[in-house]
Amino acid sequence: MSFFTDLARQYIDGEWRDGSGSWDNIDVNPYNGEKLASITIATRGEVDLAYRAAERAQKEWAATNPYTRRLVFERALRCIEEHEQEITEAIVAELGSTRQKAAYEVHLAMEFLREAVHLPLRTEGRLITSPVDGKENRVYRVPVGVVGVITPFDFPFLLAVKSVAPALSLGNAVVLKPHEEAPVCGGALLARVFENAGLPGGLLNVVITDVAEIGDAMIDHPVPKVISFSGSDTIGRHVATVCAAHFKHAILELGGNSALTVLDDADVDYAVDAAVYSRYVHQGQVCMAANRILVDRKVEKEFTQKFVAKVRALKAGDPSDPETVIGPVINSAQADAVAAAVEQAVAEGATALVNGRISGNLVEPIVLTGLPSDSAVMGREIFGPVALLIPFDGEEEAVRLVNDNPYGLSGAVHTSDVERGVNFARRIATGVIHVNDGTVQDEPAVAFGGEKHSGLGRLNGEQMVEAFTTQKWISVQHGRSAFPF
Repeated sequence: MSFFTDLARQYIDGEWRDGSGSWDNIDVNPYNGEKLASITIATRGEVDLAYRAAERAQKEWAATNPYTRRLVFERALRCIEEHEQEITEAIVAELGSTRQKAAYEVHLAMEFLREAVHLPLRTEGRLITSPVDGKENRVYRVPVGVVGVITPFDFPFLLAVKSVAPALSLGNAVVLKPHEEAPVCGGALLARVFENAGLPGGLLNVVITDVAEIGDAMIDHPVPKVISFSGSDTIGRHVATVCAAHFKHAILELGGNSALTVLDDADVDYAVDAAVYSRYVHQGQVCMAANRILVDRKVEKEFTQKFVAKVRALKAGDPSDPETVIGPVINSAQADAVAAAVEQAVAEGATALVNGRISGNLVEPIVLTGLPSDSAVMGREIFGPVALLIPFDGEEEAVRLVNDNPYGLSGAVHTSDVERGVNFARRIATGVIHVNDGTVQDEPAVAFGGEKHSGLGRLNGEQMVEAFTTQKWISVQHGRSAFPF
């Protein structure tokens, strides 16, 4: 498949077509600036066409035998397996992902597809006892209908699969809007996979567009009943507000300011390895990345020396080079935002233990320490390769520091005593936390989501059934009811 040549179009009602907007979305390689594709954007009218097509196709799909539905996902999985290397290379080119990160993204996407194969068989009904003689209460799980999916640029292929596949497998239709920086890997590519897998036309539609053109059309349109959004908490707040006004259910996977905590009895070498990976994977452009690394003062000196040495050895450069660990951030605006955050932190009193250069979109690793407790940088997500080292004295202070921020997505704690780690983890206000591991993890069968500003709702496993189906109560009265009048 020649992705950037063949897939630079809208996919609506089973047909590839050009958008009718007045301008083009230019898709570029963030490392070398190479133009990959030019896609005329979709308008509000085309968003409407996509949702109406989904609405028409969904009823027949929902009535399809679940064993038949799952065959589509088996074929989609085989399609990805057959083109795994090409998809990996496309992610490297479009996102500036290193080969290691791109390969991991494709691997995890396939794991989520394997989970989606089994979801059609999990919509079990229930019989519930009634206090009324002769009454039978049946509770059915039914598809919500049409789902709108809006995805970000960091893991675009994976996060599209993560919502699109379960929504479809449970009998819904989907309209997907990928991020404008990832129109092919985050949208059109998945449409081609499902097209080749035999998914009937209209069930998956991909609109490549921008809010500057369509405004709130993806979320305030009357057809979708659920909106699955992954992105920043600022935009997530707006999505939630619009959804509430239109009585839609919003599933929000938002940003984070995760902390990896190193207790005084931790294996320091192992904690260093986990911390470096958790902060610098995909240039730190991961919602689960460890923005903050908290270290007990008893091991601070040893940890800092080893952490800094390992960070200095990370190779930054061309993401297509298999040895590169740090590739470019997504665009110049993101590079400028990282530079501004570092400048602010230093102005507030921070010291740069590693002060990587910023050249174009390539931001070399940076390590800061000595930030004052009231630093604004401590309380926000830095979507780039910048680590904040924060010392603490004892567990109580560590718990307070970890929880003292508006986010609660992921986290990790390192200790030689597993139960100590579990007890610490239970005190952290976050949706996900790992004992003796990194902060960047996702598994298809385990509930995933955030607390506080990091989101609403959960995905993965049985939570997919909760997210993309609704319950319907049907009662049957055997014999006659007695009415009061």
